[in-house]
Amino acid sequence: TPAPGKHRDIYILLVLNCSVPTDITQSPSERDDFLWDLFPEGFQWSTSSEAFKVEGGWAEHGKGETIWDRFTHSGQAFANQTGDLACDSYNKVDYDAYLLRGLLVTTYQFSISWARVFPSGRRGSLSEKGARYYDRLIDALVSSAVRPVVTLHHWDLPQALQDDGGWSNASIIEAFREFADFCFARYGDRVKTWNTFSSPWVISIAGYGTGEHPPGITDPIISSYQVTHNMLKSHAEAWHVYNDKYRQQQGGKVGIALNSDWAEPQDPSRPQDISAAERYLQFMLGWFAHPIFVDGDYPPSLKSQVEQKRQECPQAEPAQLPTFNEIEKKRIRGTADFFGLNHYTSRLVNDTFGGCVPGPRGVGDFQEHIDPAWPLTASEWIRSVPWGLRRLLSFIAAEYTSITKVPIYITGNGMPTQFGGDVFNDTERILFLKSYINEALKAVRLDGVDVRGFTVQSLMDGFEGPQGYSERFGLHYVNFEDPNRPRTPKASAYFYSKVIENNGFVGLREKMVKSCCTRVSTKASLGAHLRHPIRCPLYLLSSAGLSVFASWYGEAAALNPASSCGTLEQGTYPELLQ
Repeated sequence: TPAPGKHRDIYILLVLNCSVPTDITQSPSERDDFLWDLFPEGFQWSTSSEAFKVEGGWAEHGKGETIWDRFTHSGQAFANQTGDLACDSYNKVDYDAYLLRGLLVTTYQFSISWARVFPSGRRGSLSEKGARYYDRLIDALVSSAVRPVVTLHHWDLPQALQDDGGWSNASIIEAFREFADFCFARYGDRVKTWNTFSSPWVISIAGYGTGEHPPGITDPIISSYQVTHNMLKSHAEAWHVYNDKYRQQQGGKVGIALNSDWAEPQDPSRPQDISAAERYLQFMLGWFAHPIFVDGDYPPSLKSQVEQKRQECPQAEPAQLPTFNEIEKKRIRGTADFFGLNHYTSRLVNDTFGGCVPGPRGVGDFQEHIDPAWPLTASEWIRSVPWGLRRLLSFIAAEYTSITKVPIYITGNGMPTQFGGDVFNDTERILFLKSYINEALKAVRLDGVDVRGFTVQSLMDGFEGPQGYSERFGLHYVNFEDPNRPRTPKASAYFYSKVIENNGFVGLREKMVKSCCTRVSTKASLGAHLRHPIRCPLYLLSSAGLSVFASWYGEAAALNPASSCGTLEQGTYPELLQ
């Protein structure tokens, strides 16, 4: 194993406006080798929630309507479900803090509902009771030794602002600045880490491009680009408010959490596919990251593609990209104290001719694909491709954080399982998290990338937008049939707490094996034992049990488990909590 900071992988780098690393030497087994190591001391372990997904109390104490309230009340979510009650976190602050203490996380990332604090979106409509909810939540976290990480906006725009055009209207920049100023002043004595936005690309594309999310606008030619333009300006204004008024006294940091897939060239030996994979990254990640972390302006490849399409399609331009003047570029450049990354999956990308079709694929002249060998999840868009995270982190370090010298935090990673069946023994999530966390560890220890935290989405099952409650991301199961909304830890919660306790994977294998071993002498009896819900709650794996055991303890151990288990007693839930 190379020393920390040294690259074991060898890459071929083809440069357009940035470098997309493509591994040409490793076999899949070498690429997927598990790294038994620890994260640096002080590594930040977190889990998350978003206001609309968990709070409920949709109209309590004068909370204003949000675009998601309007969307779900018009029957546009799965089975006409709504977030009206959700997990009822609005009334369960102590309960949620209890879950976090048991999980052993050091931080909790949550978002503030703009409409709960300012029902109309403007300061004059302040709801003191709504603002007090976040005081209670923050105080409960602090008293539990859990540091709050607050996202100012995660998709749930006040409907009153949307009625004026929402993110497509430049007047929202001042409204967001006003909201951010209030939050910094009110909560900044206890909150030291802020995300201005989380996954803003989803707002631009799904909210104003395809219309799949609220506000349901289908305008990929103009609105998508104008929305991003206004969100970038809003982000910058919030950062400057904090920098000018609060940083010296409060000593906190303000960044942004950007979502991105990894784009792997479909044919790594084909320069056109390498270029297409780069364009995919620039149209998703660079669209937001390049202005903030590089030079205050959009990526050159994005601008050149839009201009190329303008010339190719004079009668029907598929994209109209706004421009920043020099003052605006200066105002935006460098407005992040860290790089937040939400990452869930990867795509294979090839070069194609998009013609005059609006949207990223058409304008970007690329097409994405899924390798059918990649493991499925309950979501059609999330496949498990752990090695993509490591490559994306290296890309971000080379393209963005090497310029601004800021750390990277993984602000969102996880996968959904389908509701139904055995809801507690979420083996797929354990394998997903184990692999993705380990790829982050490789980025830190083998590649020298400055990653300082990992956030699992999410603390508990919640309302997942158009999918309603049919897809479950939580480490804790929520019974949405019970009006009290009880939460129960899943197997993944125990697993994640052990990773946190060990600060990585050294020693974890032995502890897990000890918790799950009993007196066994055959492969069949080990498999049966691994499926036992009391003896081995972390590995209720059906046919996958032996493969996981082998991946952690060696093929020989799986074939002759008695040699590894010896006479260890069977594990129990209490033992796993020790």
